[in-house]
Amino acid sequence: MSTYKQIRGLKVRDYTTNPDNPIEGQLWYNTTANTARYQIPNLLASWRTSINLNTDRDQVAGSGTTTSTLIFGGGPPVLANTESWNGSAWTEVNDLNEARRALAGAGASNTASLAFSGIGPSTSVNTELWNGSSWTEVNNVNAYRGFGSGTGTSTSALFFGGGTASDGGVPNSSLNEIWNGTNWSETGDMVAGRSSMGSAGADSTSALAFGGNPPSNTANTESWNGSAWTEVNNLNTARRALAGAGADNTSAVAFGGYTTTTVAITELWDGSSWTEVADLSNARSFMAGSGIKSAALSSGGSDSSYVEEWNSTQPVGAWSSGGDLNTPRSQAAGSGTLTVGLVFGGSGVTGATETYNGTSFTEVNDLNTGRRVIAGAGTQTSTIAFGGNTSPDSATPSATTEEWNGTSWSEVADLNTARFGLAGAGTDKESALAFGGGYPAIRAETELWNGSSWTEVNDLNTARDYPGGMGIATAALAFGGEGTAHDAETESWNGSSWTEVGDLNTARGGISGAGEYTTGLAFGGETPPGVVGNTENWNGINWVEVADLSTARRFTAPTGDLTAALAAGGLSSSPTASSEEWSNTTNTTKTISTD
Repeated sequence: MSTYKQIRGLKVRDYTTNPDNPIEGQLWYNTTANTARYQIPNLLASWRTSINLNTDRDQVAGSGTTTSTLIFGGGPPVLANTESWNGSAWTEVNDLNEARRALAGAGASNTASLAFSGIGPSTSVNTELWNGSSWTEVNNVNAYRGFGSGTGTSTSALFFGGGTASDGGVPNSSLNEIWNGTNWSETGDMVAGRSSMGSAGADSTSALAFGGNPPSNTANTESWNGSAWTEVNNLNTARRALAGAGADNTSAVAFGGYTTTTVAITELWDGSSWTEVADLSNARSFMAGSGIKSAALSSGGSDSSYVEEWNSTQPVGAWSSGGDLNTPRSQAAGSGTLTVGLVFGGSGVTGATETYNGTSFTEVNDLNTGRRVIAGAGTQTSTIAFGGNTSPDSATPSATTEEWNGTSWSEVADLNTARFGLAGAGTDKESALAFGGGYPAIRAETELWNGSSWTEVNDLNTARDYPGGMGIATAALAFGGEGTAHDAETESWNGSSWTEVGDLNTARGGISGAGEYTTGLAFGGETPPGVVGNTENWNGINWVEVADLSTARRFTAPTGDLTAALAAGGLSSSPTASSEEWSNTTNTTKTISTD
């Protein structure tokens, strides 16, 4: 039998209280409370907006996972369109042979799926098999049903419930059919006939059916064990036209639907009961669900192209107080990491430069030209600072560029376009990107720094000043800012051009960012009627709201990345010296019961 030390590499130590900085998974004994204790990470369960489908639709079917999904059919009126998701983009692929809505589907990925029954120009019993490139008609279901449910794979699936009228309405059926990869055969019926249910299950041996319309909304849940259906505990909210995802009859997520109105309600099933959790961002009905309980996709619904991604294992981050700047200011720039950072320039057209060691700031040599709303990128020992406003109370855009070598600043080649309120990205003083900004016009210009000069490259799609930026010169992200209004648009840079990607949840200017092209953090800013502390997490595809700054502010100097970031200074009602530190993980101490 293994000991705790053999498993964790640590002994169980005694403490009179709790250790100051316990390691995740560490076990200790609290001698005051006479209890054994350990820490676990806090996790956030939430939806985040993803990339939209190419075609608006509802009454649609889908199958697969959050990184490999296929969406097919739907309406209005009836569609044959099929779209494939690879985890980052939707691609239109070959259509169903028969256009139809209110159909059912099953499948493990975007390369192997099954579409069956539904309503086309007339009622349909057709089954089609997807092989990753095209649909092929295979053996039909035994009985037509509209708004029935499907679970499983392309070789092991279930088709249950549904309406038998030509429009998919009552009378509802309790019929259950099983697919063995070649034929459908009738098997044990549901306890109660219904349609427009949510469903979950990875194969034909274990499934869950919930909600629906028999004909009024129901909360009933039934569990399939491979041979029979059994009634289990109900949903908390009765509804129809909902969707679901899950691996089997013990683990599922139910979302959306219709009560007396379209709803965003989400519930989790643990094998015995349902628990309400975070709602969808957009209330919808008749959408497609794919994935499992901890990682699911909601696609389309309510004649929309909306897609949202569910993640129940997102670490819960938090802001805490950091060291104070020696010079209070906003509109400064930052570079480096949380523990090895640099802050420079800022309000009052200061040239003040300070290093940060994770605890305190130290004044070092000033910029040669003091500037506010300046941009920069790099490390504590190799940074480039560019642009800005050289006047404290009027608009005087600057093209000045300076390099920091760890000790002092040196002037180098100017930007081609003088501007302030721009953003930047880059690894060090040899490689950087400048984009956006303003005065006299709002700018879309992008310039690339090669260590000796700036070169104009392709513009942002949306001109804006005061955006956030993060990443490197060949892979960067621009988000938020102010154009004709406060912006939520996000654009990604691939080294040659900008592409619009998922918007921020909260449009704002004066926003800050820390991180990379695929993982990062956006925080603070201003959106009418004032400054905000909103923080959003970027996963390379979409944003999700996480814990706010303790003090709402705009124009902070950012350093760090998604796991550990710094927001230094900024403006609430006046420029501040305070800073906040971000940790992407927090923990909860648990007590082991010895009863």
